[in-house]
Amino acid sequence: MVNLQNLADAIKVGNRAEATKLTRQAIDEKVGAKEILEAMVGAMDEIGKKFQRNEVFVPEMLIASRAMKESMAVLEPLLVKAGIKPAFTAVIGTVAGDLHDIGKNLVAMMWKGANFGVVDLGTNVSPEKFLAAAKEHKARVVGLSALLTTTMPAMKQTVAALRAANLAGLKVVIGGAPITQEFATEIGADAFAPDAASAVEMVRKLMVA
Repeated sequence: MVNLQNLADAIKVGNRAEATKLTRQAIDEKVGAKEILEAMVGAMDEIGKKFQRNEVFVPEMLIASRAMKESMAVLEPLLVKAGIKPAFTAVIGTVAGDLHDIGKNLVAMMWKGANFGVVDLGTNVSPEKFLAAAKEHKARVVGLSALLTTTMPAMKQTVAALRAANLAGLKVVIGGAPITQEFATEIGADAFAPDAASAVEMVRKLMVA
């Protein structure tokens, strides 16, 4: 009989082979898709909390996220069959002029690990592309990343474009090395996330606000 705590532990240490094996075993033993998903999400939540306490660091978060991603790929058909979908969709990307993606990728993986629907637009994304994706996917959240101070104006322009479109209920979360809460307030973003774990918490709070 599969132990879902073992699955959670495998994800937390980034053991992809063990995590996918235990996911398949749980499916074979007819464990409910929601129950399996909750074990996975719980594992990623714990990794996020450990990161905030400086007990683990970016490499550990990355390998845990990859284990979660591979396990989710195994579970996804069962989720679809059971009609279990993410509660909302988030669009994420690095703003125009900026090609850095490590932080953005980590946030995207952590959001997926929290069972948010994620559309990753990549890097050097124009305000127009962010807006088009938000409309197309009926996004509830748009995440903007910037590593360069020279691309902070592009972040401001993107927030302005999203606000001008007046998309009902849309929340904008920003982050990156040069970004501060003061800048987020200045440009009209809904939240500033200093790290990937905080980005998960921020979105959860915004979605129940």
